[in-house]
Amino acid sequence: MIAAHTDSPTLRVKPVSKKQSDGFIQVGVETYGGGIWHTWFDRDLSLAGRAMIRTKDGSFMQKLIKIDRPILRIPTLAIHLDRQETFSFNKETQLFPIAGLVAAELNRTTAVEKPSAATDSSVADDSVAFEPLKSSSERHHAHIVELIAKEAGVDSSNVIDFEMVLYDTQKACLGGLNEELIFCARLDNLGMSYCSTMGFINSLNSPSSLDNEHGIRLISLFDHEEIGSLTAQGAHSNLLPTVIRRLSLIGPGDKETSYEQTLSRSFLISADMAHSVNPNYSAKYEPDHKPEMNKGTVIKINANARYATNAPGIVLIQEAARRQKVPLQLFVVRNDSSCGGTIGPMLAAALGARTVDLGNPQLSMHSIRETGGAHDVEYAIRLFQSFFENYGELERKILVD
Repeated sequence: MIAAHTDSPTLRVKPVSKKQSDGFIQVGVETYGGGIWHTWFDRDLSLAGRAMIRTKDGSFMQKLIKIDRPILRIPTLAIHLDRQETFSFNKETQLFPIAGLVAAELNRTTAVEKPSAATDSSVADDSVAFEPLKSSSERHHAHIVELIAKEAGVDSSNVIDFEMVLYDTQKACLGGLNEELIFCARLDNLGMSYCSTMGFINSLNSPSSLDNEHGIRLISLFDHEEIGSLTAQGAHSNLLPTVIRRLSLIGPGDKETSYEQTLSRSFLISADMAHSVNPNYSAKYEPDHKPEMNKGTVIKINANARYATNAPGIVLIQEAARRQKVPLQLFVVRNDSSCGGTIGPMLAAALGARTVDLGNPQLSMHSIRETGGAHDVEYAIRLFQSFFENYGELERKILVD
C-alpha cells in the first residue's frame, strides 16, 4: 500500500466573505493549514473548489469549479510607509485579498436595484419564500457568484453554496540552468500523490503483471493532512481500515481472522514530500543528513515516532530500489529542531501494519511556490513501481521475530 495526502496550505473563502474598504472590493478568507503566508502577498490569485447547484428538477448537485484567470491579490504595504525590518502582518485584518474597485463594479452593473418598500418585520409575509440563510449573492460579492455560476453553467440564483479556496494562477514550469528543477505550487503533496499513482499504473503495464500476485496493490490519497487528518476524508478516519477489511474477505480462508492476517502480511509506504538542504540555511540541518535534490527519494526517520520508519522497512525499500537502480537518501532532524509529521504514524497505529515514511526532497515547503528536483519524480515513480512488483517476493525474505 502507498498512502499520501492531496491537500496543501491555502486560504479559504469565509462563509460570509463580502467586504469593502476605502473604495476596494475585498474577500474575507481564513487560513487553512500552516502556510508561509507572507508568500501569498502580491501574487496573481484566483478561486477553485466546489459549488452546490440547484438543478431544474429541484435537486442539488456538486460542481467542480476553477476560475482560470487572476481575480484576487493581497497587496503589501509600500516600504516607504512602514520600514519594518521583518515582514509581519495580522492574519485577520491584513490578509484579505482585493478583488477590484467598488466604482468599477458599480459601472458594470447595468440595472439599478430599487429599494423595497418598508415593511413591518414583525408581520410574516406569506407571499415571500422563507430562506433560513441569506443567499450566496448576499453573503458574497455578486460578481464572484456570477463567475462561479458561469463555470458551473447555471444562473447565479442557482448557486446555493460553495467551498472555494485561493490558488496561484502561475503555471508550473521547469527551472534551473539545465531545467533540472521544478518550480510550482503544492508540490507538498501533489508531488508524491502523482508519483504514487504513476508507480501504481506502471506496475500494471504488462498483461501478465498480476499472474504471480498473491496480494492486493493499493494506493490511498487522503485529504486534510495539513489540519490533523481527523475528518471523514482524512487518514485518521476509518476509510482505509474499512476498505482493507472488506478486501480481506475476498477468497478462501478463515473469515473471522482474515483482516488481521491481511494486516500482518501488509506493508505501507507513507509518501510525503521531504526537506532538501537549503544552501542559505545549511546550519538548520543535521550535518550527516542533508538530502539533495535529484539524488533520490528520502527515507525519513525520527526516534520519537514522528515518522513510522524502522530498520526492516528501510531494508525492504532499499531492496525495491535496488531492482530499479534508484538512489535513496536518509533524513533526521537536529536534536534542537522541531520535526514535521505525516500520516504514517497514525495509519501504522490504526492498522498495525509495517510502515515507512519517505518522500522526494523539496525547498520552500508550505510556500505558495515550491521547488523540487525534476529527476526525483522519475526516481519515485520507478521506486513505487518496483515496490508493487516485487513486494510479494521481498516480504518473504525479511524475517523479524
